[in-house]
Amino acid sequence: MHILQTSWKPIKSIDLGFFELHFYSVMWIIAFVLGFYITKRIWKNENQSSESLDSLFIYSVLGIMIGARLGHVIFYQPELFKDDFFSIFLPFSFKDGIRFTGFAGLASHGAAIGMIISMYLFNKRVLKKSILWILDRVVVATALGAVFVRIGNFINSEIVGKETDSALGVIFVDNGETFARHPAQLYEAFCYIFVFLILFYFYWKTKKSKQEGFLFGLFLVLLWTIRFFVEFVKEAQVDGRDDYVWFMNTGQVLSVPFILIGLYFMFVYKPKKALN
Repeated sequence: MHILQTSWKPIKSIDLGFFELHFYSVMWIIAFVLGFYITKRIWKNENQSSESLDSLFIYSVLGIMIGARLGHVIFYQPELFKDDFFSIFLPFSFKDGIRFTGFAGLASHGAAIGMIISMYLFNKRVLKKSILWILDRVVVATALGAVFVRIGNFINSEIVGKETDSALGVIFVDNGETFARHPAQLYEAFCYIFVFLILFYFYWKTKKSKQEGFLFGLFLVLLWTIRFFVEFVKEAQVDGRDDYVWFMNTGQVLSVPFILIGLYFMFVYKPKKALN
């Protein structure tokens, strides 16, 4: 008897008359706003200018959102390049008429790549320090933002887990289902809270922020290890990708390089000494 299993049928948006406010979008907004204030505190601690912080915020938003969208299309839905190209960049489907869809497909692997590229451009054009110096600091806020993004996925009943008899199972009624699944989104969100707390602790309470690349590497190892293991109870995002390589699905295969890169920056990488 699974007395704790929950039927999940939430209100996903509020109609404001002139605009429909989706709670998924609200979660992204919360992620960026909290990220801004956390980074502002770090920026102040590092004696960086508020002007560079404003630029950082713009680069971050554009990099993460564009990267997340392109990552989803490239890794999970490449047919859109041929079948519905403009839907990649616009919140509409143009196949069989024009239909508003919102940006339903966003991939965290793409968001990570987009963030790294945008931080490279930000450093080159604005800060002119070191891309790793920047990444070591922005990952603290990024980890907290990931919590709210996964809560948004839960609200949308997307990125669901596999069928389960567990007492923690959730019935996603909006998906037309009567059986329970693992709330994989909440598993990730809960674990990401600890990723944030660990990074926050290492930045403020230790000297690891002075070891270039360490916090960035720690972020990659923690976040993508969590993602790797949660994938075992998550439905494949694309049919036929359950056993994409050996026992791993697409999400796990894409997570492995991030984990290895993280370990490299934590334990192997030695920054080049500046030449006088």
